[in-house]
Amino acid sequence: MNIPPDLSYSADHEWVRRDGNTVTIGITDYAQDALGDVVFVETPEQGSTVTVGDSFTEVESTKSVSDINAPVAGTIGEANDALDDHPELLNSDPYGEGWICQIEMSDPSDFDALLDADAYRALTDA
Repeated sequence: MNIPPDLSYSADHEWVRRDGNTVTIGITDYAQDALGDVVFVETPEQGSTVTVGDSFTEVESTKSVSDINAPVAGTIGEANDALDDHPELLNSDPYGEGWICQIEMSDPSDFDALLDADAYRALTDA
């Protein structure tokens, strides 16, 4: 399982890449593997606000429909519109082209509560 050391993670299997006060979010390799073949991604609405733990979008796979929860609070910025036509990017490139959206954090301390790669690895190995 691929767990890049330069990212942070939520216990709900989202990865987070920080650039200043903006974070890019996607689902982890572990999550995409558990979901199976992704067939639809509801991209979140730009400008909507989210709080930590709130479902802000859904991913549909051949196995189930899963909520994606916000790992930080803030305002949805750019969403990855490529997922509209190519939802399988979540499977083939979860840490690259398969990103879901960016969030402008309203409380940057939310980021500090996320897991590092070692803690996320321990969570998924349990």
